[in-house]
Amino acid sequence: MSSSIMPAESSDRIQLLQGTLDMLILRTLLFGPAHGHQIAKHIQRTTEDLLQVEHGSLYPALHRLERKGWIAAKWEPAGKDLKREFKYYRLTAAGRKQLVREESKWKRLTGAVARIMWPVEES
Repeated sequence: MSSSIMPAESSDRIQLLQGTLDMLILRTLLFGPAHGHQIAKHIQRTTEDLLQVEHGSLYPALHRLERKGWIAAKWEPAGKDLKREFKYYRLTAAGRKQLVREESKWKRLTGAVARIMWPVEES
């Protein structure tokens, strides 16, 4: 399954494998608990607006990660507005271990693709 990530100024979509979006969410939560909108904004800002995670991809991913036990969620008041609550997600110990595994797989995958795309000429 793939997730739609929309570049800011284009109708072209960058398709990410489901596991890639999961990895980006886990990595974002390494900085501390955040609600869904904060996670999406962090990914957008960090990629200089290239990646925009749509709610239709983000929330199913958050629920999937929660079911797997890699993140935990808790409803908390939205800052000073005590009448409003946000669901804050945090990384679990299992999520930290999964992130290490995913980063290792990602490095191997990008290295393999780079070797095909930009082969080093043998001398």
